[in-house]
Amino acid sequence: MGADPISRYGVSIKITREIGTLPISEKEGFMMSEKRYSDLSVSELQQEIAVLTDKARKAERLGMVNEYAVLERKATMAKAYLLNPADFKAGGLYEIEGAPGEYFKVQYLNGVFAWGFRLNGNKEEEALPISLLKEIK
Repeated sequence: MGADPISRYGVSIKITREIGTLPISEKEGFMMSEKRYSDLSVSELQQEIAVLTDKARKAERLGMVNEYAVLERKATMAKAYLLNPADFKAGGLYEIEGAPGEYFKVQYLNGVFAWGFRLNGNKEEEALPISLLKEIK
C-alpha cells in the first residue's frame, strides 16, 4: 500500500480544515451566513427571499425536488419575518396559502408562528409561519 495511515490521516485533516473555514454562505450557497432572520433588516430579508426564490427556481428546473422544497420553506420563513404578528389574532380563521379551501384556526401566536389547527384536518395542534396565512374576505 503506497501511503501509510498517518499520511492519509493528515490529508483528511487538511481537507476537513479547508472545508471548515468556508463561511456558511459559500458552503450552502446562501447570501446570509450567520445571522438569524429575526436579526435582519427589511432590505436584507427581501434580498434573502430573492436569492432563495432564484435558487428554488433553478433547483426546480434541474429536477431537484428536495432542494426545491427546502428553499421554498426557507423563503416562506423569511417572508414571515416581514409581517407583523400583531396583525394576526388568536381565535381568527385564516385560509392557508397554497392550499385553497383549507382553513386554519389560530389559538395563539409565538413569534412568527401561529399555533392552532386545520378545520378540515384531524384537529391536532400545529404551527404555521404567519406568511402562510391569508385573511378570509
